[in-house]
Amino acid sequence: MRAEPGEPAEPGEAGRDDPFDEGRPSLLRQPKAVWATAGASVVAFMGIGLVDPILPSIAKGLEATPSQVSLLFTSYFLITAVAMLLTGWVSSRIGGRRTLLAGLALVVVFAGLAGTSSSVAELVGFRAGWGLGNALFVSTALAVIVGAAAGGSAAAILLYESALGLGMACGPLLGALLGDASWRYPFFGTAALMAVGFVCITAFLKEQPRPARRTALLDPIRALGHGGLASAAAAAFFYNYAFFTVLAFTPFVLDMSPYRSGAVFFAWGLLLAVFSVLVAPRLQARFGSLRTLGGSLVLLAADLVVLGYGNHTAAVAGTVLSGAFIGLNNTVFTELALGVSDAPRPVASAGYNFVRWFAAAAAPFLAPKIEEWSDVHVPFLVAAGAAVAGAVVVGARRGALTHRAEELRPAHATEDGVGVFAN
Repeated sequence: MRAEPGEPAEPGEAGRDDPFDEGRPSLLRQPKAVWATAGASVVAFMGIGLVDPILPSIAKGLEATPSQVSLLFTSYFLITAVAMLLTGWVSSRIGGRRTLLAGLALVVVFAGLAGTSSSVAELVGFRAGWGLGNALFVSTALAVIVGAAAGGSAAAILLYESALGLGMACGPLLGALLGDASWRYPFFGTAALMAVGFVCITAFLKEQPRPARRTALLDPIRALGHGGLASAAAAAFFYNYAFFTVLAFTPFVLDMSPYRSGAVFFAWGLLLAVFSVLVAPRLQARFGSLRTLGGSLVLLAADLVVLGYGNHTAAVAGTVLSGAFIGLNNTVFTELALGVSDAPRPVASAGYNFVRWFAAAAAPFLAPKIEEWSDVHVPFLVAAGAAVAGAVVVGARRGALTHRAEELRPAHATEDGVGVFAN
């Protein structure tokens, strides 16, 4: 597959540079524009897990039920999913830099408004606006980092996953530290940090070259006509249901103070970061992308069963351990989505995210409902079943995924086949 004009070559072509080999660009030696975008991405991903440790506090402060509070995730990700159809259309017309700034501005406004909410309905509505801004920013940030990073697409994806992992780790910690005083403060804190990101993007990122062809609204849907991309999106849909059951439902099961819950999810986020950036490349180099992904999904399912049926200590340990499997899955799925089809990366990413974020919207709403209809164990069984379903899709559609997955392996390997990972 040929690279799009202005894009780095795909892994397996000229862009197969190993970003960690001596004499080649280092993951840490990047242009200021890349660091500014990655730094703002950290804060954007912090916003996802920010509310985790304060969900019980929000429910108490606004006199809401767990299923009502879980709508904070549902509205956020539902709007994010739909907005994925708009991101390429917008960025191909106004440019990547302006799209990033528009997304950041929306997050600043709606995160600040969320902190002023007087009812759960207001808070859910403001989170929806926040989701729109985050969709514009996150999808465009990945394309900007891939296009501007030194070291090829492999280094860019690792840098992006590093930002994701760091944001996921720090979000719950910030939520706990600020939320211990008031559940409103984490929202104000996020607005302030995203304002700093806005200033950094304004100062360091120059306008990116626009694609020769403008993206149509339905291009991401058309891209899903490719069997490999559709398979990756379907498997990621089931995986994300399991992922966001952990993220949105577990805080109610653990029933801990904001500080303790924040500490648990901070440890969870650290494992996510370490396994996505350091461990995933090595496992891919040794076993291949699809075996790594299938095995990780099955292990995540087993972990969810332990989380749901174990005692409180087992639930805490299972929550933290799930970060390892989630980190592995995030990295492999991102690589597959960006490399499995002939569609331009922004279009492929939009189509893939359009599908998977619907599961992220469904899980936070369905998990508390399933508990109300049955008991606290069943939501985790359903999530475990979803993880297994994702593994089945990967295995059944191996033919559609194998070619590009095989090409991705050397991006993390030296000539003797030993995996190379970030320092």
